[in-house]
Order: sequence, then C-alpha cells, then structure tokens
Amino acid sequence: MENKENSSLMHDFKESTPSTNQKFPMKIVGILIAVIIVGSLSGYGLAQTNGPKATSSDPTLEDYAAKKGEKFGSDNIKDFPDIAEGIVREGGIEGEGAYHLERPGGESQNVYMTSTLVDLEQLIGKKIKVWGATQTAQHAGWLMDVGRAEVL
Repeated sequence: MENKENSSLMHDFKESTPSTNQKFPMKIVGILIAVIIVGSLSGYGLAQTNGPKATSSDPTLEDYAAKKGEKFGSDNIKDFPDIAEGIVREGGIEGEGAYHLERPGGESQNVYMTSTLVDLEQLIGKKIKVWGATQTAQHAGWLMDVGRAEVL
C-alpha cells in the first residue's frame, strides 16, 4: 500500500513535456517577419513626410492681430465712464493691473489696467482708446477695469 501511494505522488516530468524536437511553426515566424517589415517601412515613410504644405490661404499671426478701428468688449459704455488713450504695454505696478497704457508725460501718467471683458494681451504694442471704471488702488496712480477697447 505504501508503494502505491508513493507512485501516485511521484510524477515523471519527462514524459509529460512536449518533444524538444517540435519546431515553432514556420507560418507564425513568416507572419511576424512580415509585420516587422511592414511596420518599419510605414514608420520610415511617415517620418519622411513633412506634413501638409502651407498655402497662401493659411492664416498667419498677422491675420489675428488687432486692426485699426477694431473694437473689443462691451458696447454699453454707460457702465464704463472713464476714457484713456495710449499704447498698451505688459505689466502692472506692485501687483496692481496686468497691463498698462503708456501715455505722454512719463510713468506718472500710466493707466494700469485689468479686464474680464477684453483680452488686453492681443493689444500689446497697439495704440488704443479704452473705456473703463476706475478702481481703488494702493500703488497705481490710475487703475482701471477696462470694459471696451478700440484700436486707433
């Protein structure tokens, strides 16, 4: 009885493993090689293209630049009673305003600006007229919330 139990617990692995003489099917090897070649050629071909060519009808940055006479913001100027003119420059003063209008007379004449209605960044370097509401400021001589702008 003891011998019978040992024989059921013992297993010969050599008999259950597949024959080492059995080769990987050649059809699968051929498919793998074909996939590698096709993938390499398509990757090389895509790398050689430079993408779509630009045409004269493609927009440039100049097409998006603000043009003379163009208006931005609210049409209701009653809500924005204060008016100023100058060239838009980036930067505020002591954390007040993100942009400022450069006006004749030096820095003391700058109008520091914020706005939720007008994207002032697109107007940097442009001479503009702004309508806004004066805000209380600690450091800026004039802090304005701009509601409307027109490129001059």
